[in-house]
Amino acid sequence: MASTASAQLRRILQLIPRLADGHEHSIEDIAQQAGTTPGEMVSDLGSICERFDAPGGFVDGVSVLLEHQRVSVTANHFHRPMRLTMPELCALELGLTMLRRERTPPHAPAIDRALTRLRETISVLPEDHRHEGHHHADLATAGAQRNLAELRTAIRSNRRVALEYRASSATESVTRTGSPQCLVYAEQMWYVVATGDDGHYRFFRLDRIDAVHMLPEKFTRDDSVIGRVMAAGRPFSSDSTRRMVVRYSARIARWVAEREGAAVSDDGSLTLEHVLADESWALRHVLQYGPEAEVLSPPEMRALIAMRIREIIGS
Repeated sequence: MASTASAQLRRILQLIPRLADGHEHSIEDIAQQAGTTPGEMVSDLGSICERFDAPGGFVDGVSVLLEHQRVSVTANHFHRPMRLTMPELCALELGLTMLRRERTPPHAPAIDRALTRLRETISVLPEDHRHEGHHHADLATAGAQRNLAELRTAIRSNRRVALEYRASSATESVTRTGSPQCLVYAEQMWYVVATGDDGHYRFFRLDRIDAVHMLPEKFTRDDSVIGRVMAAGRPFSSDSTRRMVVRYSARIARWVAEREGAAVSDDGSLTLEHVLADESWALRHVLQYGPEAEVLSPPEMRALIAMRIREIIGS
């Protein structure tokens, strides 16, 4: 694909405010300013105007007029704001606070500076008196920083650890020993990947670790672990040899392909092979796409999905 969806979105967000000034513009000049071709720019404009499945009551927010290599846009909702409203400022403050919780300590100073500058620019409007005073947003931590620091030390020094760990359904922690190979951050959560006494890899969520105790025993770290346990940006490891083949229709294939780092077929569809280690996950994954995803194999997975669909229809 010559252009990803994210790249197209960035161009559109830069393009609309520039064009929505009440004047006509040369397609060639605007394309050059946007760093793209006239054809691609026209395609970008078309992607925000064409609607093939608009719901009832849909109201177009953008009008684009193309005529004789000139373009004009009416898009009141996309004008650059002269200033942010109080709800918008509060939303930004919340977003930055969430980001600070997700990132590691070295990122904190930059985020704190952004938060300070944001709070300095907040202007209380008369109609926004309900927002007066201090604003604060907080989240549950993604894991104790002291445990994260202790695990990093154990990994650097090749020391085995004993973890006081609570499983998702447990009310009390149990002691798990292992060799911490690496730390990974995925889906807003820290995980430590450790090899147990049986040599198998296991994932431990940092927010479920109550304490980390370094043991005197040392181990040999395998630096290739992180490449083998990360799949599509998610921590995953399985000894299963079963595979599920799914075909995604042209309607959604582009976005799935970008996420998975794959290439679509000539007809716009995408066929992917997934490790079938958890049938519950497979069911959720396929059914979320409705008729746009079809299981090609194995036959037992097709039958399982068909049975689940009949249950849904009958319920």
